[in-house]
Amino acid sequence: MVKKSIINILSENARISTAEIAVRVGVDEAKVEKIIKELEDKNVIKGYKAILNEEALHDNSVRALIEVKVTPQRDGGFDRVAKRISRFPEVSDLYLVSGDYDLRLEVKGNSLQEVAAFVSGKLATLEGIISTATVFLLKKYKESGKIMDNEEEYERLKISP
Repeated sequence: MVKKSIINILSENARISTAEIAVRVGVDEAKVEKIIKELEDKNVIKGYKAILNEEALHDNSVRALIEVKVTPQRDGGFDRVAKRISRFPEVSDLYLVSGDYDLRLEVKGNSLQEVAAFVSGKLATLEGIISTATVFLLKKYKESGKIMDNEEEYERLKISP
């Protein structure tokens, strides 16, 4: 139970101190440090990430979601193709999904042309790739549970007959 509580706290705020976590879960700080180290060593915690507001940073990079149809391989299913795709530095996220496509990935590039070149020159040429569908991300409203826009909520006026 303590381990799960620590995971939940860290997933909400990875910068929280071990002393604060210890207070919240009711154990001593040394035990929290030990549990976190164990989670890192067992690869449960893969890393820590800051959620960035690219608009505030004036980051003009282009992000796209790409759905990919794959021919599953004998004794490997989708895993072999997914592992090859995951090695491309342009790919930040990669998932096996249900629906019309098999894999969904997020890529980042400096321009539409750079993302298109990745799709046509690297991704589509891989053995086992049947087809792709690309959508470009135009604006981020929320990431990892965090709302990106700090403006006050707009409430539409109610119209009554």
